[in-house]
Amino acid sequence: MPLQTPTRAQGCAILLLMALATSVPGQVATNRAFAARAEQAFLQAQKQFAAQPGNVAIAWQLGRASFDWAAFATNETERAALAQTGIDACRHSLVRDPKSAPAHYYLAMNFGQLADAEAPSIAAYKLVKEIEREFKTATEMDEKLDFAGPPRCLGLLYRDAPGWPISIGSKRKAREFLDRAAALAPDYPENQLNLAESHLRWHQLAEAEKALKKLDALWPFARTNLVGEIWGQSWDDWTARRAAAKAEFQKNSKHAP
Repeated sequence: MPLQTPTRAQGCAILLLMALATSVPGQVATNRAFAARAEQAFLQAQKQFAAQPGNVAIAWQLGRASFDWAAFATNETERAALAQTGIDACRHSLVRDPKSAPAHYYLAMNFGQLADAEAPSIAAYKLVKEIEREFKTATEMDEKLDFAGPPRCLGLLYRDAPGWPISIGSKRKAREFLDRAAALAPDYPENQLNLAESHLRWHQLAEAEKALKKLDALWPFARTNLVGEIWGQSWDDWTARRAAAKAEFQKNSKHAP
């Protein structure tokens, strides 16, 4: 598995799907450390972009850093401002390279942050189509980016958005893209977690059990390969979600006919 710089994009903060990990006892101090790291990365990315505005990669990297830092915003005005910085940076990148998969990917992510900041509103719901379009474009260009991030995020978008006629939510499409992400990067914890959580939501216990077993099997391998400070926030998130999914599965299994 190629090592990639993790971002909160792995959790896909889209409309009504917040990027921050679920709070658990003792996590506040840890989150402060993650926030400080995200802020430092954002400031560094801003500095690099100011020095090399014509560099396509540096532009979308500012988009990524903006998204990560926006996840820790203390109010919606701040979240919206950071998201707009990321949107502008990714658009700047796309002017020079319209086929940049990362630029489309992080543009979608920042649209998601902006939608979160503006929700509930008509403007926020309108952004869903923008998010969908950019994730689709990123999927067409490089579906393996960020451990199958584009199809993963599309799956979550279809899962969590309201259905027709209000929005684009679709269980069928959600399953299609979440399955695709898991097939492309089967050893990446986020992909199996999303499947397990989705099957539990849909009351599909047999499928949820399969996803949880796959997660258990890949866990030691991932723990060995995804190491270092940059993975700390992801592991905090995954560990809490895995425990919650297992507890939910056990509870539902007891009441199954």
